[in-house]
Amino acid sequence: MDYQAKLSAPFGVIGIRCKDNLLINIDFLSSSEAPQRATSAFAEKVCAELLRYFENPDAQFSIPLKYTATTHQQKVWQAMLAIPRGQTRSYGELATELHSCAQAVGQACGANPIPIIIPCHRVVGRAGLGGFMKSTGDTTLTIKRWLLAHEGIKR
Repeated sequence: MDYQAKLSAPFGVIGIRCKDNLLINIDFLSSSEAPQRATSAFAEKVCAELLRYFENPDAQFSIPLKYTATTHQQKVWQAMLAIPRGQTRSYGELATELHSCAQAVGQACGANPIPIIIPCHRVVGRAGLGGFMKSTGDTTLTIKRWLLAHEGIKR
C-alpha cells in the first residue's frame, strides 16, 4: 500500500494516505515499520496536525477528509465526531441515539478509515473497552487505551 507519509506516534507508526489534498486513510502500522517523510505539502500538513494532537489532546483538526460510507456509517461517524474530548459513549448509547443496534454501531466504528481524526476510540463497551479497528487484540487495545488516556479518560 502506498502511503504519502509514515509518522512515528507515541504508540507506533501511522500510515497516511492522501488523494487530491484530501485525507483518505490512516492505518496503524507495525512498530517495526520505518517512518517515511511526507511526499507532499498536504501530507506534511496532516502529519503536523497529528503531531500537535499527540502533544495536546485539545488540538483541533482542520484537514479535509474524503471517504466512502453507507448512510448508517456516515451517521455513526458524525456522532463520533460530536463526542467531546475527554468523554466516551458506549456502542449502546450511540445505537439508541441513532435508532440502531450496538452491533451495527460497532461495525461502523470498525469500518472507520480515518481513526484518531474521526475518534472511534471514544466509543467503548458498556462494561469495558470494546474493540478497536475490528479487533480486541492486545496491540489494538493498547493503542485505544493510549488515545483515551491521552484525552484524560482512564479505562
